Amino acid sequence: MAVCARLCGVGQSRRCRRRQRHNQQDQGSDSDMDEEEEERIVGGFLDRTSTGPPHPQSLAELPPELLVEIFSLLPGTTLSNVALVCKKFRQLLKTETIWRRRCIEEFGMREDLRKVEARGVTSQDLYVKLLYPYRHILGLWQPDIGPYGGLLNVVVDGLFIIGWMYLPPHDPRVEDPMRRRPLFQIHMMESNKATVECMYGHKGPHKGDIQTVKKDEFSTKCNQTDHHRMPGGRQEEFRTWLEEEWGRTLEEIFHEHMQELILMKFIYTSQYDNCLTYRRIYLPPAKPSDLLQPGLFKGTYGSHGLEIVMLSFHGMSARATKLTGDPNVPAGQLTLDVNLCRPVVLPDLEQQCNIEELSRLVMGVHEEVQREQEQKENGTSATGRCAPFVLPMGVMARNEEYPRTCRKCFYGTGLIAGHGFTSPERTPGLFVLFDKDRFGFIWLELKSFSLYSRLTDNLPHAHAPDLERFEAMLRNMQSWTS
Repeated sequence: MAVCARLCGVGQSRRCRRRQRHNQQDQGSDSDMDEEEEERIVGGFLDRTSTGPPHPQSLAELPPELLVEIFSLLPGTTLSNVALVCKKFRQLLKTETIWRRRCIEEFGMREDLRKVEARGVTSQDLYVKLLYPYRHILGLWQPDIGPYGGLLNVVVDGLFIIGWMYLPPHDPRVEDPMRRRPLFQIHMMESNKATVECMYGHKGPHKGDIQTVKKDEFSTKCNQTDHHRMPGGRQEEFRTWLEEEWGRTLEEIFHEHMQELILMKFIYTSQYDNCLTYRRIYLPPAKPSDLLQPGLFKGTYGSHGLEIVMLSFHGMSARATKLTGDPNVPAGQLTLDVNLCRPVVLPDLEQQCNIEELSRLVMGVHEEVQREQEQKENGTSATGRCAPFVLPMGVMARNEEYPRTCRKCFYGTGLIAGHGFTSPERTPGLFVLFDKDRFGFIWLELKSFSLYSRLTDNLPHAHAPDLERFEAMLRNMQSWTS
């Protein structure tokens, strides 16, 4: 504010200039001549001339169009302070050009902005009453739904800010696109202020509320939960949920254990239709040395269906962390830990079909890793091979729809546990890299295969500010769901 006051020509600096001008008048003609020949900077250019109109002595004396251009370059968070400097600045800040540019540069609005203005909503109102107050909830979030977790993406869409819950494709179509379901929306459609609405249920938008609990955490609350109920009661709600979640009826699911898991998930998640808490998550940062582009992947998990994992790289290891989980291994846990220093050369195709032969190869590496770990604990050093390998064609797997060629494979461990995350243990397995968007993991003890396919949706506002923030998020994620 003090700097703005001096630039504007108000406050203490005005008296200082009066004293300076008074002293200059007493110095005589030689001093006047020096002033005329002095170099002056006007609007960013050197002006060596001594004729023409007087040059601006403060920011407030600049032409209005130039001030508008300057204000358009400032972050929106500072414009409220600029408006406090003087009446002229406050009046100029009503110019739509300034706020239109802020909406475009800070929130990526271009085509949507034209639609907004066509509805009679100014860019200033959109920024001040919707975008700026709710800017802190944009990005990726994990809902607190016990072991199941989830993935919420909050985005700007015209006059709306929408919270989309991302759902994996129906099992086992792992390469199908993600499904989306709106959980809430904030808009300026019906009044000159932002309105929060819950989108859960089948009766359309209804009253809701959003509260910021603390940094990187917020909660949603529904004020009309009767909109969530269906005329046919819980049975109709379950059938509808099952069709949306699994794409089939209960009669079409013959596996009794899978039926129990599905019913358990419906009962558990239905408790959270009134209020939900979300915690911010970030996409993993990428490095040139990474085996493949880190990011989010959909993976098959047997009777539990498809789940979402986050693949990240940490030195010479690749780790997959669950964003959605199940009663055995909950969301937030490290499902895969791959040792990139331990490449595995696959045998020929005929031997790959034999799980015993594949187990022999992986267990050989597993025993070598254990010996090296014991040597480190005893104070001796050990070295491992870090050279990449070209891998042979395909592996036998439970899922028939997997690629028939692979690029590399490595020794790794997978996390398994009993119901309720009891007796968790890491068991050896084989990580198979198919291409830049797909990888797999063979669980030797379970004798099953998980295929993972990249989630390709555009996810703005989701990148971590720095590596330290991302690492801290991963550590906290395990504590959220443990």
